This record gives sequence, structure tokens and C-alpha cells, in this order.
Amino acid sequence: MMQPHYRRLEALRALEEPIILLVGGATGTGKSTVATEAAYRLGITRFTSTDFIRETIRAYFPLPEMPLVHVSSFEAEGAGGSSEAGFLEQTGRVLVGVEAAINRALNEGWSMVIEGVHLVPGLVPTEIEGVLLVHAVLHVDDIEQHRRHFAIRDASTGGERALDRYLTRLAEIRALQDVIVDRAARYGVPAIESSNIERATTAVIDLVLSSAAALEPIV
Repeated sequence: MMQPHYRRLEALRALEEPIILLVGGATGTGKSTVATEAAYRLGITRFTSTDFIRETIRAYFPLPEMPLVHVSSFEAEGAGGSSEAGFLEQTGRVLVGVEAAINRALNEGWSMVIEGVHLVPGLVPTEIEGVLLVHAVLHVDDIEQHRRHFAIRDASTGGERALDRYLTRLAEIRALQDVIVDRAARYGVPAIESSNIERATTAVIDLVLSSAAALEPIV
């Protein structure tokens, strides 16, 4: 009898629809690492991030025209100085580019992995006709582990990102994490604890495999 894991792999290989995997979560939760590794293991070669999309938008819209896309997610402020409102407004701007990337993938029949803080539950599609759309968000429960994630990232990138800036704003980052996780619960998006990157990667891949297996026709 075929074991469940191999059955799910077979279902994935037999899938005719392209896969769109969305990996969201607050800054410092391991999104890039998990999404990159998941893409590799699933054999998906097309990959982008909402940070990349935001950089592209910045090139077309200078600071005076669209100031919110010129700051980090945890620095955006909306009406009344609300960081949540500012983040959600920034997200709306960035998701225009995300939608364009998904539409291009669908037109070409590509599978794609997209990661980023702006993949907020309730603001991205829950399903797209003819596509296996899988959405998960990552979160780190323990604040000290979250802090260590930034230190590890700083070491692995050679200090390309200012460590002190993230640690100084960790309270704001974790407040946005609460917003994202709360919305995940509200909209039925799996929230995966990512203190252990390998376990989180396995959980994301299992989610894709389970979703593919659920589409397998009953015979």
C-alpha cells in the first residue's frame, strides 16, 4: 500500500495546474529562508519577494508621490500615526505589483513562490481558478528567539542590513506580527511557528503536498 507521503508526492507530480505558494509573516520570521528552501525542494524555479516588488514601485514613484513605499513595513504610519493602518495602506500599494507578478505567472503557466511581509491574510486571494494557491504565514512566539533570528541574518548577510535598526524596532515588528497572525486566524490561513527553520520549511512543504493531494480525483 502506498504510504501517505509518497501518495502526496505523486499527487503533486501529477498536478496539471501551476502552484502559487505565498509565504507571509513579519520581519525576521525566516520567510526568505523557508520560502527559498521550499521552492528548491518543490522544484519551483520562479521566486520573488514583496520587498523586490516594493523596490520596483519605488523606482517609478519617488518619495513625494508615494511616501509609504519608501519606508519599512514597521516604520509606515497611517492616519493618526497608526502603524497598523500605515502597514495595511503600504500593503495595498505593494499588492498591486504582487497581483501583476501572479498574473504573469498564470499567463505563462509558471509555478511561483512569493514571500514577504505584505502577503497579509484577507488582502490576497484565497483561491484562483486553475491554480493551486497555497498561503501560509510564519511567526516566532518567543521574543528572544525572534531577536536571535535577526542576529543570524546579520551574520549570514555580512551585515548588509542594519541589525540595531531591527532590534530597536522589535516591539513594532512584533505588533505587526500580532496583526498578521490574528488575520491568519480570521481568514483560515495556516500560521506556522518558525523558531526552528527546518521544521517550518517541512510544514510549508507538507501544506503544499496536502493541498495537491486534496485535488486528486477520487476513483
